[in-house]
Amino acid sequence: MIIKVIVVLLLGAIVFSLGSGLVFLLRDHGEGKRTVKALTWRIGLSLLAFATLFAGYYAGLIQPHGISP
Repeated sequence: MIIKVIVVLLLGAIVFSLGSGLVFLLRDHGEGKRTVKALTWRIGLSLLAFATLFAGYYAGLIQPHGISP
């Protein structure tokens, strides 16, 4: 259950970072570095979420379901 909470928190942080990047883009008119930093954080968080999902699957903490062969 804890792995699911971690994934949901990571997804929330990704959406927050994406939103803050949009706000920085609109406020700075593309001249500041805050937009790049926010989007860099989003990419890093996305990679961390992807790695967490893989680790949870290989550890047996996450089971795939819903698709039948």
